[in-house]
Amino acid sequence: MSNNTKYLRSIGGLFSIALLVLTVGLSIHTSLSNAADAELADSLYIGDTNDNTVKRFGAITGEFLGTTIKQSLAGLHGPRGLLINSDGNLLVSDQNVGTSTRGDILLYSTATGELLERIVPHSDPNAPALPRGIVLWDDKLFVAEFTSESRQNKPLTPGRVRVYTKAGGFFGDLTPDPFLVPLDQFHPRGVVIGPDDLLYVSNFPNLTTGLGGQVLRFNPATGLFIDVFITSPGGVNMLNRPEGLVFGPDGNLYITSFRADANDTDKILIFQGPGSLVPGAFVDGIDLDTVGQPRAFGQALLFGPEGRLFVPISGNGPDTGSVRRYNVPLKTFDVFVPPNAQGGPLGAPWYLTFGKTDPATLAYGD
Repeated sequence: MSNNTKYLRSIGGLFSIALLVLTVGLSIHTSLSNAADAELADSLYIGDTNDNTVKRFGAITGEFLGTTIKQSLAGLHGPRGLLINSDGNLLVSDQNVGTSTRGDILLYSTATGELLERIVPHSDPNAPALPRGIVLWDDKLFVAEFTSESRQNKPLTPGRVRVYTKAGGFFGDLTPDPFLVPLDQFHPRGVVIGPDDLLYVSNFPNLTTGLGGQVLRFNPATGLFIDVFITSPGGVNMLNRPEGLVFGPDGNLYITSFRADANDTDKILIFQGPGSLVPGAFVDGIDLDTVGQPRAFGQALLFGPEGRLFVPISGNGPDTGSVRRYNVPLKTFDVFVPPNAQGGPLGAPWYLTFGKTDPATLAYGD
């Protein structure tokens, strides 16, 4: 072999190595760029009832991106329902926990955390007493009011679904047929517009026993009560104290349910949606904890990127403050946000929204 041939082969080898390094480098750069673009494209916002803030995370990686709304700047006292409106700003229902005032519906800038407007101020005589879940549909804001008693050391009264215009003007109340749901058993917690364009409301009927639960339906256009879509007397492995509810990509309805007693588990229960063969029929459940072990329960839940189910975890166990990302068919999850005990930033996460969450159906969009 001539020296020229050896030289050319050596140069060729070095070129191949350089090309490989360049290709790998470009691939890594592209992956990082895609991840960065994805994070810039969407965020996950979670209300933390532990320190009365709203915190932001990357929608794909779960990276903590900072506290968007701080209590000291905005006066939050019990953030509950969260939505991103059409202007890209954040709507929050705030309970004013620990005060004697009614709740607020507040609008914040997602860019600065600045309070832009009190859409419904607590000084308004039609402000919700203890607001929970919210949805925005056809320029109407639906707010689940758990009770109409604003003084939180007083006996709880029946609740309502309060309806406001997008700008905060009072529109009216939704209440069920008292023959089917006695008004003293109406304590709504979560709301969502279903695939049939009806408003679904989770109801916690029996405040004395804490057992049982319902999902009621209303016509959001007319305000008329439609029916009791799901009802359960409660107990072990049944629906108890439902709050968060959302329809999945499979058309089924997913609802948070709390344990009946120490022999039960906190869980997500799944029911057939309105387009199925047996609407409202029980399908399956996903246990969030284990009998005899520390509790891990979810107040609210949402579907997000890749059809995964996101569940913020509260309770008294080592998972408190985490956000689980479920593969529903397999009933497995990965830890999207680490628990507080492992350095995670959330103390007691409740409601959540992605930037791409539809403010009416709560479905995740592209």
